[in-house]
Amino acid sequence: MRVVIGGGHGKIALRLERLLAARGDEAVGLIRDPAQQEDLRRAGAEPVVCDLERAGVAEVARVLAGADAAVFAAGAGPGSGVARKDTVDRAASALLADAAERAGVRRFLQISSMGAGRPPREGSDEVWAAYIEAKTRAEEDLRGRDLDWVIVRPGGLTDDPGRGLVRLAEPGIPPGKVTRDDVAEVLAALLRAPGVRRRILELTAGDPDRAGRARGRGA
Repeated sequence: MRVVIGGGHGKIALRLERLLAARGDEAVGLIRDPAQQEDLRRAGAEPVVCDLERAGVAEVARVLAGADAAVFAAGAGPGSGVARKDTVDRAASALLADAAERAGVRRFLQISSMGAGRPPREGSDEVWAAYIEAKTRAEEDLRGRDLDWVIVRPGGLTDDPGRGLVRLAEPGIPPGKVTRDDVAEVLAALLRAPGVRRRILELTAGDPDRAGRARGRGA
């Protein structure tokens, strides 16, 4: 499987690239800074310098040609302002989806955020509100496309070691945290689950006590 990842130097993206390389898949990471190329190579991915805030559809579609799936893992990141929440978290996702359609790549995974799909919490600061608005609009854009999309909304992200136990379900699960390791594992699994498509899934850490009780019942 050849997978093109927008935001290829992100924390989740690098973890996903390692997982894909370890199982024999081909990961291609889109990056805007040439200095990041060696980090991707160490992760087992092919780096392609392509700034999704400035590239055109044809340029991105050329990279996607022949791919089996695209993953939008880009984000403006901490410290960015309102404007970049829109140009990265919304517009770059739409650009990658445009390119996927042009290149004939139907499988598209989008990393969103819990909280998307509804107005920001009352009292949220301006940047957080812009982030949630951008993620919501990116989801709306993707849902209107004839692609085999899956939107994954992780809870609060941590850099703790992965637990290998998550809760993944349609919207409505309680807020919570989840490790970036586990998010990457879920994305890797979804890439090999073509029957899961056109769904929004929320993702948090699993409950080990609940899992233990299920095993005790023979589940």
